[in-house]
Amino acid sequence: MSDHAAAGSGDRVRSVLTAYAAAWQSGQLAAIAALYHDDFTLHYGGANALSGIHIGKGAALAVLADFSRRTNRQLLEIVDVMAGLHCGAIIARERLGRSDAAVEVERVLVYTIADGLLRECRIHDADQALIDRLVGPA
Repeated sequence: MSDHAAAGSGDRVRSVLTAYAAAWQSGQLAAIAALYHDDFTLHYGGANALSGIHIGKGAALAVLADFSRRTNRQLLEIVDVMAGLHCGAIIARERLGRSDAAVEVERVLVYTIADGLLRECRIHDADQALIDRLVGPA
């Protein structure tokens, strides 16, 4: 791949992730959903009720909605958007948990892009044991 083509790939990755981050920050659920590839795959680590590989846009969105319901998830800040030639990442700071027991966590979401859409995501949590407790057992 030429240097120019490689730079273009990074620009495409950054463009999709920047659009996703902007939609997430503004709570535009339809815009968020529109950025998911129909064949989107979500990888959730840990040992909780949502852990595993969730294949398909509908399945992934359902798991993300369930996570939000279980944890009272609230985005506080997009810390950074990073883009490479083939994948990129969003570092997000979120508040999880109910009112007086809420905690702030930093999460790294690593994405691959296909056809100008989010194709795959692997979520990396700084404190997986905390996430497991908040989500609940499998």
